[in-house]
Amino acid sequence: MAINSIENATKYSNELDRMFAQKSATGFFADNALATKYVGAKTVIIPDIDFQGLADYDRDTGFTRGAITVSNTSYTMAMDRARSLQIDREDMSETGVANLAGKILGEYVRTKVVPECDAYVLSKLAGLAVTRSNTINGDTEKPFETLVKLINEVQSVIGYDEELVAFVDSYMFASLQNSPEISKMITVSDFKQSDVNLKVKSINGVAIIPVVSERMKTSFTFNNTGAGGFIPGENAREIYMLVCPKKGAHLVKKTENMRIFTPEQNIDADAYKFDYRIYYDLFVNKSALDSVWAWVSPQISVTATSSDITVTEGAITQSLSVTAKSEGTVTYQWYACDDMEKRSAVKIKGANASTMKLPTDLTAGVYHYFARITVNGIASTDSDVIKVNERELSRAYRYARNITQKDLAEELHVSPMLITNYEVGNVVSDETLRLMRSYLASQLNEKMQDNEFAIQLVCRLIYLNK
Repeated sequence: MAINSIENATKYSNELDRMFAQKSATGFFADNALATKYVGAKTVIIPDIDFQGLADYDRDTGFTRGAITVSNTSYTMAMDRARSLQIDREDMSETGVANLAGKILGEYVRTKVVPECDAYVLSKLAGLAVTRSNTINGDTEKPFETLVKLINEVQSVIGYDEELVAFVDSYMFASLQNSPEISKMITVSDFKQSDVNLKVKSINGVAIIPVVSERMKTSFTFNNTGAGGFIPGENAREIYMLVCPKKGAHLVKKTENMRIFTPEQNIDADAYKFDYRIYYDLFVNKSALDSVWAWVSPQISVTATSSDITVTEGAITQSLSVTAKSEGTVTYQWYACDDMEKRSAVKIKGANASTMKLPTDLTAGVYHYFARITVNGIASTDSDVIKVNERELSRAYRYARNITQKDLAEELHVSPMLITNYEVGNVVSDETLRLMRSYLASQLNEKMQDNEFAIQLVCRLIYLNK
């Protein structure tokens, strides 16, 4: 099916821009970047204007001379992110490439691009607030009271005529809506984001924007390999609430474009290829640095984690443990996952203490576990992944589980007491040891003549079986 690559690239880019504006919690900051100027590949200049205040008028000398300071501050952009996607020619439905491609690209922006941009912007704002000590310690039982305090802190810096926004963690937003104080004060108001008009809840004119917890962290690691995406940074804290002026930050997007290649143009595969790139960053004016305030969770410190261990099938008695501390109330939940990257993590039922006893029915293989430590029922951090290598039962172990001390004595044509003596450390003859080694080696098909430990294991297990 023919496709006009240039025309559709422009069309899709415009549609994706609109979707970004509709779905992003922080997309409105891009409206503040109109006065920016690009210099070189990575540098953007943002003007910051400051004035001297009024002075007395003198009837002899007239006006007191004042100054207007225009500071063009240079910022270096950091987030240059991209991905190449392909759709096989045969996967195209009868509805045509435009419909299928549009849906796929739209989902990509909605589920991958928007969450990452929001996470980056909010973490950078929260990091600024923490660095400048513009934080307050709130009460999770009184979220409305804490929100009012944050608003007052911001207004004490910039005044009462600036439009403010409050980003609220999803769990805290649910608690906030249940506050009796808010029911009479909350309203629905218009909120302009790019050329999209949204309806948001507000309190005294301050827009309340709920954000899913996964994007409300003080730091993230943005992956550059494999599946890409982002994960909470080490020692990241939960952002319960963050309040700032709507015009207090600039979301600068130097590049956000889409390239489209038809199967005939794609030299790598018989497929339609879509290259998406977004080059962006967020900057706060110097004059607005102290107008960003946040309420973040208490710090959670994981002070100790079990090391990787090796266990033996059928003889698992070990436990895994973590130790964490925080100013808040700490709870634990253990998970099993597929690898060191915590992929396909599954909650382990009943494993909600700092120590978890390993399942005794594991078979030979490699297993991965980690603990999620939560403070005050909201903020959480994960321990390092603990790798458990389970080795298969040795032939000696399998054999010993199925033979008694009496059976072995009969096979060796010796008294059972000789084997008992060996187990408890009494002196036995060299001939008895030779018989044991020879017989066990033949039964286990192993060269055990020099493996004293294996013989001890077998005798010990047989002794216990009796």
